[in-house]
Amino acid sequence: MASYSNDDLSKLPKNLLYKNIDRNQWPIVYSSNYNIGFLYLEKLHPFDSSKWGSIINFLRQAKMIIDETIVDPNEATIEDLLKVHTKRYLSSLKWSIAVARVLEIPPVALLPNFIIQWSVLKPLRYQTGGTILAGKLALERGWAINVGGGFHHCSSDSGGGFCAYADLTLLIINLFTYFSDRIKKVLIVDLDAHQGNGHERDFMHDDRVFIMDMYNRHIYPRDHHAKNAIQCKIELDNQTDDKTYLRLSHNNLKNSLNEFQPDFVVYNAGTDILQGDPLGNLDITPQGLIIRDEIVFSKCIREKHIPIVMCTSGGYQRTNARVVADSILNLYTKKLISCESI
Repeated sequence: MASYSNDDLSKLPKNLLYKNIDRNQWPIVYSSNYNIGFLYLEKLHPFDSSKWGSIINFLRQAKMIIDETIVDPNEATIEDLLKVHTKRYLSSLKWSIAVARVLEIPPVALLPNFIIQWSVLKPLRYQTGGTILAGKLALERGWAINVGGGFHHCSSDSGGGFCAYADLTLLIINLFTYFSDRIKKVLIVDLDAHQGNGHERDFMHDDRVFIMDMYNRHIYPRDHHAKNAIQCKIELDNQTDDKTYLRLSHNNLKNSLNEFQPDFVVYNAGTDILQGDPLGNLDITPQGLIIRDEIVFSKCIREKHIPIVMCTSGGYQRTNARVVADSILNLYTKKLISCESI
């Protein structure tokens, strides 16, 4: 698979979210700025707001990575966000009550907005910058993982479901902008337990983007209008198990790749499909999730030689970080990812 060199990238229009990395660095993007904490109010939402740091710690303990091999992203600026978001929406985030609705944590409405900006929205802007950077790294190395991001309920003019910035849309728009000679078609593979209504609304009428979305039909957001943008829609029932889930994900991914023949894959790899998740209501084992990720990487990288970005997205149990780390380690063991270009 052909890749861009640093010399090629230096010729591109300036994008401060893109950076060059050393040969010994993994295309694994993470910053300590990802983690959220403000007066313990994050505990009022089931989201594990320190999940991202825990994933990295498990990878460190396994000696797969060290601090020097992790890629540290820049924070997405207002200028970066305006490539997709409306001024009206970004201005609304200056009001605490609006952010409370997006985060689904009502007490946030009572906090001064400067606290929310620093403690919550800034980490989400770092994760958004990480997703955009991961796109450039995937073109160089064949794959990249943002150990955060995947805010698939946010569209250009609306947030929700703990998703304040449309990082997946921004990733794709940046690819079309800066790599238009190579990236003509992008496949979104959304395997979070929830429907990805944000990117669906953004790409409703864009035939450059093909959306495969497999989600529990009985839970949030139930956005029927956004479903019109899904080219491959797989609606699951509560308590769907490994056997059914893996069969459907394998067959539909195979068909989507063959039908659309994308130049790039964006993989939203939510872990809220796991047994016991308070919001996902599915019945997937940790081993089932690990196999799911292996299927996606194997199909895209080994069989089709298509660059892929993975974002960790939703997941609402304290055990999720361990499962994500185990899945990444499995990809490494199976030689689906490595520090060198694939």
